Amino acid sequence: MVERLDFVTRFGGVFEHSPFLAERAYDAGLIEEPLSAMEVHDALSAMFRTASRPEKLGVLKAHPDLAGKLAIAGELTEDSRREQAGAGLDRLSAEEHARFTALNQAYTEKFGFPFIIAVKGLDRDDILKAFEARLDNGLDQEFETAAAQVEKIARLRLEAMFAEPSA
Repeated sequence: MVERLDFVTRFGGVFEHSPFLAERAYDAGLIEEPLSAMEVHDALSAMFRTASRPEKLGVLKAHPDLAGKLAIAGELTEDSRREQAGAGLDRLSAEEHARFTALNQAYTEKFGFPFIIAVKGLDRDDILKAFEARLDNGLDQEFETAAAQVEKIARLRLEAMFAEPSA
């Protein structure tokens, strides 16, 4: 059986800076070997779904702004850096960066957490369209949309982890 500390160390960051989900999944007995991306995702997602609203909000707030200050300062997690670069967000023109900055600010002011979207397979235009459309959502709808995107990001991260030779 995989040890608790090893499990939390390996999977605690799958949901951005939220190792408590891996701890809870392990403690609840949801982790069995052999580990697979989907089984780990199901266990972590179950803990995310049963977390309190303030805990879920904390997970949402742990995500960085797209093309935001952390990206510019080089302070993203490796997963976030790779994901944003894959969508071309590390190569924005000054005009595009200004647009992302304005949207990030408007979104965070309205909802109280950063805009979250699984960027894999999307380009800047796709992301901007989603950003603009989701600004029209109400708080509860957007909270659920963001939570679903967090789970999708976690699934994609786990699939990448298990595809690597060391997994």
